[in-house]
Amino acid sequence: MHVELVVPALFDAAAAAAAAAELLLARGRRRERDASTLEQWLGEAFGLGDAPLPAGALSALAGGLETGPGIWLRSDPVHLSANQDGVRLLPAEAFALAPADAAALAQALNAHFAGDFVLHVLQPGAWCLQLVRDMPPLQARPPLSLAGRGIDAELPDKRWHSLLNEIQMALHGHPANAAREARGEPAVNGLWLWGAGRLPAAANGPWHSFSAENLSALGLARLAHLRHRAPGTDAQTWLGRASEEGRHLVVLDDLRAPRALGEADALAAALQRLEERWFAPLLAALRAGRIGMVTVHVPDAGFASETVRSDLRRFWRRPRPLPAYAKRAAEDDAQVDARGGAA
Repeated sequence: MHVELVVPALFDAAAAAAAAAELLLARGRRRERDASTLEQWLGEAFGLGDAPLPAGALSALAGGLETGPGIWLRSDPVHLSANQDGVRLLPAEAFALAPADAAALAQALNAHFAGDFVLHVLQPGAWCLQLVRDMPPLQARPPLSLAGRGIDAELPDKRWHSLLNEIQMALHGHPANAAREARGEPAVNGLWLWGAGRLPAAANGPWHSFSAENLSALGLARLAHLRHRAPGTDAQTWLGRASEEGRHLVVLDDLRAPRALGEADALAAALQRLEERWFAPLLAALRAGRIGMVTVHVPDAGFASETVRSDLRRFWRRPRPLPAYAKRAAEDDAQVDARGGAA
């Protein structure tokens, strides 16, 4: 069995220790590529090239919606706040949104904009929008990548501005938002539109199974006709359901939100959970021969490492703190091996 992990932001928890992850990376064979976002990595891995990932259509497919030939967008709920420096964005990952509130807000927008678009709530913090009438092309980054930043330079084509402003006005006085503000919670006073496009005709991946929570990723797996499901709570549970043979991909993006939100303690805690629930059990399974290879991909660092059981005997490759692997070149590994072989 070959297990591949995709772990964005793995090298950003500078203060946290992860002995199993550090050992896997130290003993493995490093491969380098251009740094990318998770969405870019997934698009290339599934044969869609370097075009922007149509996250709206893929999320709709993952949610069981009939996508048809039309244009879809992700339209995630956000909180927008204005100050002297401009308008800043708080993504849904930064606040709690009850399913009932999400449904009520989307229902109000659907009633207000009937004939323009239809909103679908896939998860409280992940919505998608199906265009009914033609709109200009749209390119925008996911809201998580803009957390706490000014969005003036990130706004889409001016032809979208009237729609975005009208959405804000429609959300402004909604009872769900009034109740949220009364509880001291951020109002959902905007939608961030991104991931526009039609569903691709096909996608292809080399894996026998695919596990992720990310909706775009699950949509790609479904489009590629791969067996797919959520990863579950830990590697032990996942291994108990996985086939003993083949190549399996698991997306673990637990670190992206705390990294984007600048929450150092939450980032360290999330890494500790990944260490205990995934890296340590997979390292044990590799040592025991249950797994033949573990590959770790870190897209934002342009990093990948492949480790087989025999690699674990390369004792001269000493584990380092995770951030060091973002800087250490493959050529350095070769020099370490040369010294180790001569010892």
